[in-house]
Amino acid sequence: MSGDASFMNQTLGQADPELYEIICNEKDRQRAGLEMIASENFTSVPVLQCLSSCLHNKYSEGLPGQRYYGGNEFIDKVELLCQKRSLEAYRLDPEKWGINVQPYSGSPANFAVYTAIVEPHGRIMGLDLPDGGHLTHGYMTTNKKISGTSIFFESMPYKVDPATGLIDYDKLAETARLFKPKLIIAGISCYSRCLDYKRFRQIADENGAYLMADMAHVSGLVAAGLIPSPFEYSDIVTTTTHKTLRGPRAGIIFFRKGIRSVGKNGENIMYDLESKINQAVFPGLQGGPHNNAIAGIATAMKQATTPEFKNYQEQVIKNAKRLSDRLKSAGYKITTDGTDVHLVLVDLRSAGLTGSKAEHILEEISIACNKNTVPGDKSAFNPSGIRLGTPALTTRGLVESDIDKVVEFIDRGLKLAKDITTISGPKMVDFKRVLATDTNIVPKVKALREEVETFARKFSLPGYPDY
Repeated sequence: MSGDASFMNQTLGQADPELYEIICNEKDRQRAGLEMIASENFTSVPVLQCLSSCLHNKYSEGLPGQRYYGGNEFIDKVELLCQKRSLEAYRLDPEKWGINVQPYSGSPANFAVYTAIVEPHGRIMGLDLPDGGHLTHGYMTTNKKISGTSIFFESMPYKVDPATGLIDYDKLAETARLFKPKLIIAGISCYSRCLDYKRFRQIADENGAYLMADMAHVSGLVAAGLIPSPFEYSDIVTTTTHKTLRGPRAGIIFFRKGIRSVGKNGENIMYDLESKINQAVFPGLQGGPHNNAIAGIATAMKQATTPEFKNYQEQVIKNAKRLSDRLKSAGYKITTDGTDVHLVLVDLRSAGLTGSKAEHILEEISIACNKNTVPGDKSAFNPSGIRLGTPALTTRGLVESDIDKVVEFIDRGLKLAKDITTISGPKMVDFKRVLATDTNIVPKVKALREEVETFARKFSLPGYPDY
């Protein structure tokens, strides 16, 4: 027995040095690079400690006080604390709002909502993915149903105005009157302006639809009170808990309680979302909740009520606005001509680049972002832009003057990509070949990468010191 205990108490470095080395290399990549993927962030040591705690060991199917396994006295306390703190973080009255903190991530949270209230082949409307929506909002192409949401439910997208990049609410209202959705989704994956939740509510009411806000990207900004809150107008709100919220990778569903409307005879029509959503999460779609992640959410929500968190979110927006302004000054087109939130969508068509080439060259110089569609793109697989975000950089302590340097690096990288394209032609395979082999290009890329990494290493990275 003692031998087994010794074996089980080895550190990762002792038990599996091969894997440990890979993880250490990833930590060094994060430290030496500039993380600008808008959906990523660096979480805190308390969150990491929750994730690696003994809570991971426990099965707890069901809700607090209604478990299918014994031994959940303290697990129940963790989950109830998480629920309480989550409601407090968004200043919600527990008499009017309920919550489920068990979804494994944002996509399962959204699917649980659809399962609960839309039912198979029911109709939903969400922002089209090429226009800045998310896969789980019903994305499909002419030839294929891409998302499970579009496979199991009937989806109709709404769009942005190609000229402005802004959601066309009048067209959304017109389409909704024809389509008659059961659920309208107010949510984004790459849209840099605040949503008009009041207008969404009006359109939903006109069609007798539920309104669900997916605030996954902006939940930290909402918690800090810096942008309009979806809770005033929505029936249901979903979110991930990482991104701007800076917690663990998980999901949450908030749902209304109490009176939904008043009937023709003056009777109160009550919300019936609580049991439907809870049962859709478990046993409908999931098994045992990840108690370590729920604890991580709990401590992240406590952090979200602090002055330090609000200061952080204010800086996230300042950095995003500075990023947008400096990129525009450098000659790049910014979709919607700016940002209200944490992200910027850069339209590279006028720069003569594709999103794929831009993403690749920036990764080669240790700047991580993602290729992204821009208004007018025909395919999500061949996008014309890149999405840039400031949450992770801001967590590391970058301020506006540092963003100026970051924009300089981005501009130099994209100009290198343009030079490579002149040599390689339009095909990506040829672009990569020139980037890897051209005797003039290779040293320029190497020198720029070294500059970026020297700059990035000046800023601290939260987490454990070794990995």
